[in-house]
Amino acid sequence: MNKKFEWGKKRGVYMDVTDYAQNPAYQLPAEELNAFEKLDAAYRALVALLYNYVPNSGHPGGSISSGRMVEHLLYKEMAYSLKEPHRDDADIVSYAAGHKALGLYAMWALRSEAARIAKPELLPENEKLQLRLEDLLGFRHNKAQGTPLFKKFNVKPLGGHPEPFIPFVRTSTGASGVGDGSAVGLALAAADAYGANCPAVHIIEGEGGLTAGRVSEAAATAATAQLKNVVFHIDWNEASIESERVTADGENDGDYVQWNPMEFFFIHDFNVIRVPNGHDFNQIHAAQKLAAEISNHQPTAIVYRTVKGWRYGIEGKASHGSGHKFASEGFYAALSEFEQLFGVSFPRFSGDKTEENVEKFYWESLLTMRRALEGDKSLCAFLAQRLAEAAARLDDKKRSVRTDLGDCAKLYTFNPSDVPAEFVFEKGKPYTTRGVLGNVLAYLNKQTGGTLLTASADLYGSTGAGAVSKDFPDGFFNAVSNPQSRRLSAGGICEDGMSAVCTGISAFGKHAGVAASYGAFLAFEHVAARLHAIGVQSAREAGLCPNTFIMFNGHAGLPTGEDGPTHADPQSLQLLQGNFPKGACITAVPLEVDEIWPLVTKSLSLKPAVFAPFVVRPSYAFLDREALGMEPAQNAVNGVYYMRRAKGKAEGTLIVQGAGIGRIVAEELLPALNANGPDVNVVYAASRELFELLSEEEQEKILPLEYRHTAMGITDFTLPALEGWLLSQSGRRHTLFPHKNDVYLGSASAAKVYAEAGLDGKSLLKAVRAYAQDLKRDTAWR
Repeated sequence: MNKKFEWGKKRGVYMDVTDYAQNPAYQLPAEELNAFEKLDAAYRALVALLYNYVPNSGHPGGSISSGRMVEHLLYKEMAYSLKEPHRDDADIVSYAAGHKALGLYAMWALRSEAARIAKPELLPENEKLQLRLEDLLGFRHNKAQGTPLFKKFNVKPLGGHPEPFIPFVRTSTGASGVGDGSAVGLALAAADAYGANCPAVHIIEGEGGLTAGRVSEAAATAATAQLKNVVFHIDWNEASIESERVTADGENDGDYVQWNPMEFFFIHDFNVIRVPNGHDFNQIHAAQKLAAEISNHQPTAIVYRTVKGWRYGIEGKASHGSGHKFASEGFYAALSEFEQLFGVSFPRFSGDKTEENVEKFYWESLLTMRRALEGDKSLCAFLAQRLAEAAARLDDKKRSVRTDLGDCAKLYTFNPSDVPAEFVFEKGKPYTTRGVLGNVLAYLNKQTGGTLLTASADLYGSTGAGAVSKDFPDGFFNAVSNPQSRRLSAGGICEDGMSAVCTGISAFGKHAGVAASYGAFLAFEHVAARLHAIGVQSAREAGLCPNTFIMFNGHAGLPTGEDGPTHADPQSLQLLQGNFPKGACITAVPLEVDEIWPLVTKSLSLKPAVFAPFVVRPSYAFLDREALGMEPAQNAVNGVYYMRRAKGKAEGTLIVQGAGIGRIVAEELLPALNANGPDVNVVYAASRELFELLSEEEQEKILPLEYRHTAMGITDFTLPALEGWLLSQSGRRHTLFPHKNDVYLGSASAAKVYAEAGLDGKSLLKAVRAYAQDLKRDTAWR
């Protein structure tokens, strides 16, 4: 059989810059070419200095091989204002390859130096909005650094990967492809806010970074949504930590993957531009000019063939996370090109290798570079003029936010006690917590003018997240054909990619990203959530206001029992609780649908980096709280409320956590306790974080330490998820949880799964009575 292979429909185009090599319109003028060559010599020398004087830490190889593409972007292509790094209408460069942070810092510092020397009026007056040459003393040091110059110059601590307190950095990047997804999220949010005349997002990545699965998912999102403002710049140097041939290259197979970056992006329906020599400024110029001219509304990838560690003296994988030994001949040789070109000589290290002495020689080396640049007025004038032109380009574009864009700031202003009529429920009528969560978020979406953009892992209907966009056009968001939709196509079953994209949406500052899936698959989203929390902390230091990332956990825990242990995983809550700084992440586990409005609005009012509600699949008849003796749903805003208060002196305290087990407690255990005892407090734990954010006095008033020192737990989740509620070994020993018998539970209806786990009503009553008896006998508990 001889059948022709057929590609799927492709809107993207393929271009090779060599086809434009002889066209004068795509060539740099000689004087500009010479200036860029000198700039790059300074950049590479600065990269060598940073690595040497940390000492010996960072990633010089990829920083060097990506340098020229970024230099051309900053000085020839992008529209941005050096003076106003927080402008939302400006183009963005995002180092998805966070290992290249060394290069980012060197690039930013050189840019500031050029402006300082030739056009200081281009610089922000506030030094917090600059990255100065002095700040390079902080590379891979934290706030505890106590060296003299670090303190004297009020140096910024520059992390091993980019963080948003650095000017022009919008997200925290560097972990397994999350930066690619968050950059696509930035671009999607920008496209929605600004329409066709939107900021471009230039994503700096290497072929090794593309191998992370979530990058494929992010690429699918960008192409499907027709985000023309996404431009990947791929530093194709073929070297990773352990391989010199990461991808296939046309002649050889790859050690890791059997595609090359052009194939990768073309199959995802990107425009692809091949640059066979990524160190040739003329080819770089042609490629970036061509990218700006394409008008087919598809995202673009420019693939630059480079050498990792080019002209550094160490190339390939050896330069990935290492470089020349400290103050070695190889290090000084890496500086020689700059020394010869600028007629200077860097100091040679001498004396003891103390922190203070290393810092002293580091600063003297930076001053040598400063003096060299000050001596080359024409170079600095050229660079400063290009920066002025970048600002002029931005002003000329006259970008404006669309007039009907909603106001995401309203998301944090709703009153938990001011419950809309839609969320007043009828006793005995069936509701689902997943459905009501979707409807509450839909209400907030409508009231804020469509600022919630929702992605789901092919589970919109199942999780209830489909409702979030119900008041807006049907179908998936497309920048060209369906720009008013609030529902995102995130590549299918793609929790990894969609969560990264949604964090980028939230980081842009005009929307909040919502990622929905089963609670069991929360682990796929955890890395992106953690990076967003890191980024939010850093961004707030810089005065930026990124929004909350919402993790919609649509089927949490044992009520998903028919799908078995892979889907009814009780460990999901444990992945978030206690894994973030206080206030950075708030989880919510409503028992009943009337708790969802107060829990969602109270949690959002605190503006956490991450908000993660957990809801369940089944529908349940709405409880009669008053008849059961349960406190009002509004009390859930404190993180806990009483399902039952002891009528006399409490014979113990039960901490209940989870909608499924909470229902069994309400319908089966509470009546039994009321009829025959023991007379215990029953406390529902709706949000550990909301409780911990109360003052100690408020905590003590609501749930005294005396109770917690004797309490046992009953949970849909894990024993560690009750950490903080159970303050005695005996209480933890009596606690009931799904894995108590040290096995995963089988597939069955929820009721049978609870029975297998020993969490059915009869088992609960037996366990509580045993707990109360032991509590009476054990005087040490008192």
